Amino acid sequence: MKCIFCELSDIKLREIIVASDETARAFLTNIPITPGHALIAPTRHVANFEELTETEVHSILRLHKIISGALRKTFGAEGFNCAWNEGAAAGQSVPHFHLHVVPRKKGDSGITEYDPRKFLYRPGSRAETPEQELREVAKQIRGSLDFK
Repeated sequence: MKCIFCELSDIKLREIIVASDETARAFLTNIPITPGHALIAPTRHVANFEELTETEVHSILRLHKIISGALRKTFGAEGFNCAWNEGAAAGQSVPHFHLHVVPRKKGDSGITEYDPRKFLYRPGSRAETPEQELREVAKQIRGSLDFK
């Protein structure tokens, strides 16, 4: 499958990149939610967060900090929605990891209720999970951890 982020021409990228370093770049999306909506992606093609190197993760977070400051100054952003979709089942349409940084301020349209259950998951309320069940799930996850 071709990757639109990897195939962007140098000329096109120069026009929309707002910041970059050796391993990552921040550029404007062509379908912004609000003005200044940026994507931060590694220059190397990787699909998922787990494939990123420590250096790439550091670069992405560093660029996030830089871009957020610039978006506060440029657009008066009062906050941000920051997210990535991972895998087709989660809505990832470009198979290249990218972090969305969406500047937000009071009065913006779009998502207005920030409870993840209302915009990421199934609609409707959910009962609180009993503590014993949470302990069991945590134990299962800990048993699968693989620290390097």
